[in-house]
Amino acid sequence: MVKFLDIQRITESFQPELSAAVDRVVTSGWYLHGAENEAFEREFADYCCGAGAAAKCIGVANGLDALYLVLAAMRSLHPEWHDGDEVIVPAMTFVATAEAVVRAGLKPVLADVGADALLSPTAFEAAITEHTRAVIPVHLYGQTAAMDAIAAIAAQHGLFVLEDAAQAHGADGVALYGDAAAFSFYPGKNLGALGDGGAVVTRDKALADRVRTLANYGAERKYYHEYQGCNSRLDEVQAAVLRVKLQRLDADNALRREVAKRYMDGISNPHVELLPTTPENSVWHVFPVFADDREALRKHLEQHGVQALVHYPLAIHEQPCMRGCCGEKCSIFPEAERIARHELSLPISPVMTDDEVQQVIAAVNLYSRPLTSHNFQNKV
Repeated sequence: MVKFLDIQRITESFQPELSAAVDRVVTSGWYLHGAENEAFEREFADYCCGAGAAAKCIGVANGLDALYLVLAAMRSLHPEWHDGDEVIVPAMTFVATAEAVVRAGLKPVLADVGADALLSPTAFEAAITEHTRAVIPVHLYGQTAAMDAIAAIAAQHGLFVLEDAAQAHGADGVALYGDAAAFSFYPGKNLGALGDGGAVVTRDKALADRVRTLANYGAERKYYHEYQGCNSRLDEVQAAVLRVKLQRLDADNALRREVAKRYMDGISNPHVELLPTTPENSVWHVFPVFADDREALRKHLEQHGVQALVHYPLAIHEQPCMRGCCGEKCSIFPEAERIARHELSLPISPVMTDDEVQQVIAAVNLYSRPLTSHNFQNKV
């Protein structure tokens, strides 16, 4: 079986450096807010924005916290942001993007995506009202959203731009166009920890300081709590792990691009569609394909020794937890719904072998769309 993502093999590829980094933390006797965090935050900020950009990185517990804390910090810094003010979110994304908005006391307003599953600048602009305060473009699948257009529209309307970069570590331009970017280091990410983790990257020092304070129980110094905060930490073990993996991120992303190119060159099946464009700067966190009968394709691949997964089976407005959260604009989003019905993700990782890649390609090309009763009646 070609696994969708062989995390164990990925972890083993970093040995013995990974175990040495963990052992370094264990023997140090310091497990939170220590030297590993400080070093990783500096290294990741420089990696995202360049060493001369004076960017700040704040390690937090997970990607959801990263999104939430930026919005909470903006509310804390800007009294003109009120309960129920609007944040525009793409209708196709992982639920955390919208959950963070609700958690911050704001209202997610959905905008449809394009055929590439990325926020449509046209739909974004149409969703803006006098109550809109921010937009969260999502770099889904490792692609980058149309940040030139989105940033220009946001600037015209005085909106804050928070990039959801949970799937786009190392993609060109990420964390450069927005006011802040939120990352997840879930183990399956391109830059993954050995547990949960997240980070905020921004060039706004006041915002960075407020995010750090809110993540530390609202305290700038111990036992003096200026704000209502929370406990959101990237622990020293995960920071040490991420420092090791960050050194190889560009090389690993290049390997993902090689796998993606082989898929794009090799898959030829009228019943299976690829993305409508070839995103040159994608880091291919996910390689999506689209089929009329996704479940039939998934079962076919499984029978041919290939594990495939869905990202994601429901658009945001279809999630039970989001009903009633998005207001009257939360209705029909045809592109998001199309992707939710037809998307299937093929295995992709920097440790796939040539034989595994070829096995996936061959299995996809062998698929033929099963006849429905309607099709069968037409043929009769």
